Amino acid sequence: MKNSLAIKISSISVVATVFFSSIATAAPLKAVRFDEVKLGLDERLSSDCESERCSLVRDNGLLDNKWNEVSRNNLKQAIDNSLYYLSTPKAAKDYHQSQSKFDLARVRRSLVRFRQLLLTSNSPADLAQAVEAEFVLYQSIGKDRLGTVEFTGYFEPLFKASRVPTAEYRYPLYRLPTLAEGNHPTRIELEGTDGLGNARSILAGYELVWLRDRLEAYLVQVQGAAKLQLTDGTIMSVGYGGSTDYPYVSIGGELVKDSVFAKEELSLPKLINYFKEHPDLLDKYIPRNNRFIFFRETNGAAPTGSLGVPVTGDRTIATDKSLMPPGALALIVAPIPKAMPTGEIATKTTSQYVLDQDTGSAIKGAGRVDIFLGSGAIAGERAGRLNGTGKLYYLLLKE
Repeated sequence: MKNSLAIKISSISVVATVFFSSIATAAPLKAVRFDEVKLGLDERLSSDCESERCSLVRDNGLLDNKWNEVSRNNLKQAIDNSLYYLSTPKAAKDYHQSQSKFDLARVRRSLVRFRQLLLTSNSPADLAQAVEAEFVLYQSIGKDRLGTVEFTGYFEPLFKASRVPTAEYRYPLYRLPTLAEGNHPTRIELEGTDGLGNARSILAGYELVWLRDRLEAYLVQVQGAAKLQLTDGTIMSVGYGGSTDYPYVSIGGELVKDSVFAKEELSLPKLINYFKEHPDLLDKYIPRNNRFIFFRETNGAAPTGSLGVPVTGDRTIATDKSLMPPGALALIVAPIPKAMPTGEIATKTTSQYVLDQDTGSAIKGAGRVDIFLGSGAIAGERAGRLNGTGKLYYLLLKE
């Protein structure tokens, strides 16, 4: 059910209602040694690790130990976003009554010190050495209490759209209407079986923008945000504006349940291709998910996570915020697809620092992590291929 971004609700801007607090007294994190991270600490910070030579030189012990400045700057920006969140009343509320080692003050001190080390270390190797000397590493117990964590990816799509309905652009995204408490309308009641809406729906008049393809409109709901290229050539950005009060049902999971795909073979590209070949089946599967997402225009702002700060491509993760410390510094070891200079997408198990800045309706338990991979088609291709298991660690400054 949780094989790719198309099989779950997006994390972007979906606000959790339960946050890290006394519920985390028995936090699913245990202290481990740094040498348990078999790949070292964030090989992406090295300048040679974005090229096709990366695997070859690493395997021969020749990895260039100079900074990849793009990667370092992206990490710094993600840290700054977390530090901003940790200074807000929201963070104080989210951490209220926390009885774990991950209290607000220590999480913030840890980030401040890590940021200093990131900016002043002479090389990635020097950073790794300093981190090992000054920090304690805590591993998630995972879904099996053995540390196994299931990773997926999400992204900000870029689709074509129109501000007015036409024969080509027929499928709307909607602004949030007035919803009565409880007993929300079903998806069919809101948009009809075919996704075209009807005059009797409470959504009539709340259309925000129209897309050409029903699956594309649905994937914007899955991701919770998008950039839309309008017919006049301008770019419109939309973000999460609310939702109906239903549990998320994955259409990918429904395809697996109906034996259309085996769980291990399902990916976003396969799901898209399947519905291109069987477009009539969208009317069967999309209505099974009654959780309906509404949108607002964001005027070009970066996509925002559940903490209220922008998410950063390859540096933001989404976790279950009732268990994991919001805004904290983490290290993941995961099978992350990368775009190679040849245009191919290659997947290799990678270690990298990330910031825990988001959550999502399908991200539950200590064994689930969703990685934000950026915006556009390449990010979407990478996210659709990210499906595998790895490890999740958090870092705290020694007391």
